[in-house]
Amino acid sequence: MSETSRDLLIRPARPADAALVLEFVRELAEYERLGHLVTATEQTLRDSLFGSTPGAEVLLAFERDAPIGFAVFFHNFSTFLGRRGLWLEDLYVKPQFRRQGYGRALLLEVARIAGERNSGRFEWAALDWNTPAIEFYKSLGAVPLHDWTIFRVTGESLEKLASLH
Repeated sequence: MSETSRDLLIRPARPADAALVLEFVRELAEYERLGHLVTATEQTLRDSLFGSTPGAEVLLAFERDAPIGFAVFFHNFSTFLGRRGLWLEDLYVKPQFRRQGYGRALLLEVARIAGERNSGRFEWAALDWNTPAIEFYKSLGAVPLHDWTIFRVTGESLEKLASLH
């Protein structure tokens, strides 16, 4: 980590952080060229992340008091291993704070949590065009899975699929 990293604070998000989480979601979506797909609101994030059955957890990163990034993760399950895993949904650091060790620190904190929780694996996806992220992940020992294709159903297609019996 760089010298500025000693000023890094990583902490779990709280309900009062919903606006900040949404800000990071929007910034990440713009970076990924997917801003048009963001429909989350502060309230949906508050309900989904801090309600009675949270769907994910969020870590926030700060340099001194300045919010600089976040990581969103949740548990999945491996039937092959018979154990829970951890899926990293989002990892984002504001552009002006990149290449200072903050993204690495966030990723390592999620990995630490995965280990602490006895997770069988720790996984995430990267957009094919995002070469800086792919190289960063490889430098940490992550291995791309070329034999798998991610499928997704959303919106109207999900409603139609859900109505089939």
